[in-house]
Amino acid sequence: MEMTKGLVAILLTAILTQNFVLSKFLGICPFLGVSKKLNTAVGMSAAVIFVMALSTAVTYPINLFLESKDLAYLQTIVFILVIAALVQLVEIILKKYIPALYSALGIYLPLITTNCAVLGVVILNVDNGYGFAQSMFNSVGAGLGFMLAMVMFAGVRERMESCDIPKFMRGLPITLVAASLVSVSFLGFTGIVEHIFG
Repeated sequence: MEMTKGLVAILLTAILTQNFVLSKFLGICPFLGVSKKLNTAVGMSAAVIFVMALSTAVTYPINLFLESKDLAYLQTIVFILVIAALVQLVEIILKKYIPALYSALGIYLPLITTNCAVLGVVILNVDNGYGFAQSMFNSVGAGLGFMLAMVMFAGVRERMESCDIPKFMRGLPITLVAASLVSVSFLGFTGIVEHIFG
């Protein structure tokens, strides 16, 4: 029971209070670039969740091997290579089976390779000393948090298109103001998660 509670706490913390986009500010490039439409935001988020979970599953045993051989200094390089290979796999699958989404994501799909949120989650799993189950819950939670931020922000941006925005605020300025407001809205979850899991 205590183990399950701990895993749920890791999951909710990664989704709400330690959201990679809105509190750690990782993965901002796709957050700002692909969040104009809801369907592309969901598609990109699904790809990121898949890559985060798979990269954690693959890098966990690799990291154990590196640490056992005193090669921990190669950790970041190996993690980047694994993530790059997994992104290529996702790209091939999307191109073959979902070409519309592949076209809609465009340049942002290969950018998952350099998405610091994906690399950040595998490194933070190691830094936090998480076991395999904890790492997987943290990765899936981080991916779901990424999706939640993307979907919320896509909704905000779609609503902004019908608003009468002053000329000097149009484009990037109003986008950044909206992103900061969405980020601030997540601060309220901190007290809830701490109250539940203490």
